Amino acid sequence: MAYGYYPGCSAHGTAKEYDISTRKVCVKLGIQLEDVADWNCCGASPAHATSEELSLALPLRNLALAEKQGLNSIMTTCSACYNRLKVAHETVKESPETLDRINDIVGEPYNKTLKVTHFVNFLSEEVGLEKLKEKVVKPLKDVKAACYYGCLLTRPPELVTIDADPENPTIMDGIVEALGAEAPDWSHKTECCGASLALSRTDIVVRLSGEILKAARFADADCIIVACPLCYANLDMRQSQIASRHGVDYSLPILFISELMGIALGVNYDELGIDKHMVSAANMLREKGLM
Repeated sequence: MAYGYYPGCSAHGTAKEYDISTRKVCVKLGIQLEDVADWNCCGASPAHATSEELSLALPLRNLALAEKQGLNSIMTTCSACYNRLKVAHETVKESPETLDRINDIVGEPYNKTLKVTHFVNFLSEEVGLEKLKEKVVKPLKDVKAACYYGCLLTRPPELVTIDADPENPTIMDGIVEALGAEAPDWSHKTECCGASLALSRTDIVVRLSGEILKAARFADADCIIVACPLCYANLDMRQSQIASRHGVDYSLPILFISELMGIALGVNYDELGIDKHMVSAANMLREKGLM
């Protein structure tokens, strides 16, 4: 059975390694992904800040195309994409008038049959932690990985329903622990990194992301695990600016959940795209005997 896959724009740009490692991991798990044909941008922040109709029409077109393709579900790795797809699905499900209006705009009917899910939900519910444990060939027994959820992965809780506790989620912790690593309890797992203020208010992003890195170091983490391309960009790419502004060089590797999984499942380091990161994870992985 093929699972519908919506890569989103970041998978073709700033987060190619997330897409690469996700596909590699799915092969290892025996999962067949089927890309939604002719997908378009979900709209993310610009659309829903500009127009309610545009913010619904863009993700709904992807849902309609996936449905037309004969898919039963649509999975995405990006928290923003998941948020917009899920919000669009739930909105039109509750309002037939809105569905009719947006269907007219899109030009493709959406019949509300899809299951919309994020990669971490997919791993926990569709794959299962026991199967994941069985596939591990390099247990991450000496790795302390702080799971960072950020804002969009668990909010708004009445719509995205990714974890029973939006303030203290543990779904990603369970995946990390299934790989053999330790997922410490820490203070900033759902704090905002600054998100899309990265360009307009870099000072805010540097301050907020710096606090997250500081908290992870306080928890004695070897790395931070993310499931969002924007969170990754702010926490990885801004570390030199954070060091310059605050005088603290954290040098803390930021890894996508799929990259950490890839290491545990036996995918070679140079096949996962981890070498594209600004803060290298190579030394940490060597110290742990994983390279």
